[in-house]
Amino acid sequence: MSDETLKCAAVETEAQRLAELSAEALFASDHASRSLGIGIESVRPGFARRRMAVRTDMVNGHGMCHGGIVFALADSAFAVACNTHNAVTVAAAASIDFLAPAHVHDELTAEAHELWRSKRSGIYEVTVFNQRCETIALFRGRSHCVGGQLVAAGHGA
Repeated sequence: MSDETLKCAAVETEAQRLAELSAEALFASDHASRSLGIGIESVRPGFARRRMAVRTDMVNGHGMCHGGIVFALADSAFAVACNTHNAVTVAAAASIDFLAPAHVHDELTAEAHELWRSKRSGIYEVTVFNQRCETIALFRGRSHCVGGQLVAAGHGA
């Protein structure tokens, strides 16, 4: 391997570790996601996959998973993805399109992908799908960096 290849591999490994540490730090204080049973399945810089089982207390009067719960899952994946760079980042705007209903006992997965990012803002797309790989919702979020870090320098990064 060339020196350049080794440098690139080291940078990628460091970025991955920082993404993981940032996600862990965010999740440790995310009581809302934890109360909904939303777990982190996978993370890398600019990406997050979160999963949640639809419980009976998440169903609306039509027998479907409440749209606010689906939004919360997508927003939670968005939050992790936009914080993977260890810069404290919040949502500035978000929208969702509901495409199909989810039901009790469905396993929902939200995958958030970074589309664009500058120093202070970012655009992310999140796809929510069920255990049959049927798309339930499409979410788009705009992030804003408010300053600060989730993981202090020298603390495992």
